[in-house]
Amino acid sequence: MNYKKLGNTDIDVSTICLGTMTWGEQNTQNEGFEQMDYALDQGVNFWDTAEIYSIPMRKETYGETERIIGNWFKKTKNRDKIILATKVCGNTSNKYIRGGGYNFGKRKITEALDQSLKRLKTDYIDLYQLHWPERNTNFFGKHGYEHDEKDTHWTPFEEILESLNTFIKDGKIRYIGLSNETAWGLAKFLEISKLKNLPKMMSVQNPYNLLNRTYEVGLAEISVREKSGLLAYSPLAFGYLTGKYRNNSLPKKSRMDLFKDFTRYKNENGQKAIEEYYNISKKHDIDFTQMSLKFCEIQPFMTSVIIGATTMEQLKTNIESVNVSLSDEIINEINEIQKKYPNPCP
Repeated sequence: MNYKKLGNTDIDVSTICLGTMTWGEQNTQNEGFEQMDYALDQGVNFWDTAEIYSIPMRKETYGETERIIGNWFKKTKNRDKIILATKVCGNTSNKYIRGGGYNFGKRKITEALDQSLKRLKTDYIDLYQLHWPERNTNFFGKHGYEHDEKDTHWTPFEEILESLNTFIKDGKIRYIGLSNETAWGLAKFLEISKLKNLPKMMSVQNPYNLLNRTYEVGLAEISVREKSGLLAYSPLAFGYLTGKYRNNSLPKKSRMDLFKDFTRYKNENGQKAIEEYYNISKKHDIDFTQMSLKFCEIQPFMTSVIIGATTMEQLKTNIESVNVSLSDEIINEINEIQKKYPNPCP
């Protein structure tokens, strides 16, 4: 396994992070336990979850993934071996989450954290992340930014950092991070943390894969210079970058079979790019899944690549990607496809 520092901390996290959002929906608790056992045995010490998991969001499964992880901690007594990350959701219309609305004010974020700690059966979280901004901005694949002068009710960044600082002082969390955030959002948080001597955002969890390299445009430089690295989610683009959906295939019980409204990676140019990336992997006799993951891992702004698997076979293939290498020729060929089909699925 490979390791990198989390931000400018002294924490070493595996460059493969175990994603968990299918546990409680597509995976049972026992399957989640098997994944955690195997991942830890392979040197993966970084787990990522969220209060809203499993996905897709449903009242019936809210918090279920955290509960599964907590039950594993209780059974194995391995909490001290894991760097644990979870998230508090931003603005939401789901009334079952603290009545809906904004969630980063002091009262609600305190309640969210305490409930996550309870479900996870731990007294601290290593990395506590804001799952998406409260303010109206372009995330979750939204193209462009449309400014709304009336969108002023979100919690001020300084107030959020002050609440998070209280949690750090209380020993409930160690470090903080962002998710689905923009360059402006990260820059403002970093600016305020410096000016007010408040905790620093150590990471940004955003999508990054061969079909969506938009992180490189504005956020990459900030990540490198400020040591707030990327935790890449969806590195396999809902499984499209494994090749399993090629030629209109739709494997039974796959995500695209079960959740047909997940359409971010379905457009025409995306499918053309997938085929060309697949051909590169075949030309160089490298597993397509592992090529896709390794390309993410080697980026200079990357801290860790979050994998998500529903079978042990998938998990083993994903983790093994750390041991492959990409030649300059492969990287150059990948970059040529990016020029041909620039970010077809942002």
